[in-house]
Order: sequence, then C-alpha cells, then structure tokens
Amino acid sequence: MKFKIWFEERTGIVDEYLGKMIIEKDSPQKIIYEAMNYSLLSGGKRLRPVLLIGAYEIFRDDIHKALPYACAMEMIHTYSLIHDDLPAMDNDDYRRGKLSNHKKFGEANAILAGDALLNKAFEICLDAAVNSDSENSLKALRIIAESSGTEGMIGGQVLDMEGAANITSIEDLKYMYSLKTGAIIKSSIKAGAILAGSALEEIKALEIYAEKIGIAFQIEDDILDVVSTKEKLGKAIGSDAANNKITYLTFKNIEEAKKDVDSLTSEAIESLSIFGDRAEHLIKLARYLTGREN
Repeated sequence: MKFKIWFEERTGIVDEYLGKMIIEKDSPQKIIYEAMNYSLLSGGKRLRPVLLIGAYEIFRDDIHKALPYACAMEMIHTYSLIHDDLPAMDNDDYRRGKLSNHKKFGEANAILAGDALLNKAFEICLDAAVNSDSENSLKALRIIAESSGTEGMIGGQVLDMEGAANITSIEDLKYMYSLKTGAIIKSSIKAGAILAGSALEEIKALEIYAEKIGIAFQIEDDILDVVSTKEKLGKAIGSDAANNKITYLTFKNIEEAKKDVDSLTSEAIESLSIFGDRAEHLIKLARYLTGREN
C-alpha cells in the first residue's frame, strides 16, 4: 500500500474514533464538552496516534485493539497544545488556523478543557485495559502515563519555561526536546509495540527510531517558525524569537540545522533495519515529518 493512502486511511480512522469520544451533552457544564471538541477535532497531523498504530502494525493487523491508546495519545497532545497557547505559557492567539482555545472560550475554560482531555485519555485507556485479557495493556498505559508527566512532557515544558536558566548548550536543549516533544512520541511507538506483544530487542530498535525522530521533529519546528508562513503553519511565525525562547537556531544556523535533521532521520531509519519491509510505513513517515511545511 502506498504511504499516502496508508497515512490518510489511518488518520481517517483516528478522526472517526475521536469524533465519537466526547459527546456534547445538554447539561449545565456543556461548554466544557464544546471546548474539548473545539481543539480535539480541529485537524492536525494525528502524528502520535499514527505512530502508535504504525508500530503496532509491524507485528499485528487488528488495529482496533490499539485505537483507544492511539486516540488517547492525541487527547494528551491536544491538552498540551491548549495549555501551551495560554498567556502564562507561549501566549499564542491561533492554533491550526483557528483562534486558540483560550481566545474562544476564555482562559479558565481552556485550562479546564485541557485538564478534561488528559483525564479522558486515561478513562479511555483504562476502559480498554479492563476489557483486555493481556497484561500488555497495563504496561502500555504505564508508559503513556510516565511520558506525559514530570519525567516526560510536563518536565520538558518546565525546562522550556525556565529557558536560559536551564539551557546553556545544545545538549541541554536536546534534553529538553527529548522530554517536551520526544517523550510522547517515544511512548506512542513503544506502547504500540508492547500492545502488539513485541520482543525486547524489537522495542529497543523502535525506541531508537522514536528518540531520533522526536528530536528531528522539534528541530524542524524551530526551522519552520522562521521560514514558514502563517497560512502554512496555522499560527503566527516568529513567535519563538518574539518570546525570546532558546531554540536550535540559537546554536546553529538554518543550513546546519537542516543537516542535523537529515542525519537524525537517517539514523532513525537505520534503526528499523531489523524489521525489513514490515517497517516500510514508519520509514516513510520519518521522511514525511522532516519534509513538511507545517
């Protein structure tokens, strides 16, 4: 199957599943459901759920078993974006070409919508784990929880907010990226492999792949914040510089950064060699991520 068809089919399946997850009830707190769906269903690449499904499909075909966990990853990612856009964080007015959640619903409701999406993610995973006869479901859930906490995405955001106080070298920056961006990319892939019952050696190979593309993905984001347009990116460009944020381009120029992205992508692809043709879609996905415009 051609990569584009495979990718569009998986994102379509994820979108359909997500569309059924949060029912907008006619209750006094109905605004929270509207705010959750506003950001969750506003598009996006669906990278993390597709990565989870892609890792799972190396070993098994019955992707419906992986869907709750895949969609939970998108909820966790969406909650982080809602909070990232808040005035106390990155203070962005637009996301994916639409008003940020706090601009649409107010700061308090945006905070609560993010909290609710995080909680909903674990509700979905727990429902799936309870109804599963495999211990791997709980192992996958534990990995997802750790990656979104203080030793993962939240910890990375703390380092990012502190900025120059913690990031004085490119290695410091890569460490921050490995937590803020890389952690839930890595857990998406690792959880997918564990759910499918993969062996330890196979999980380690996928971890290397995930670590490499996680850093490459964030470097590419730093580049796009400088060279892209608001129309392509879906939000204001130059926001990193406006907020005096330390990025990869603080330490290297654009051409050097692009070379590093290419090198990391090649290393990620090489780590999948043990899978042969079974990793075809993950290989093409790595190339897609570093050749994107948004």
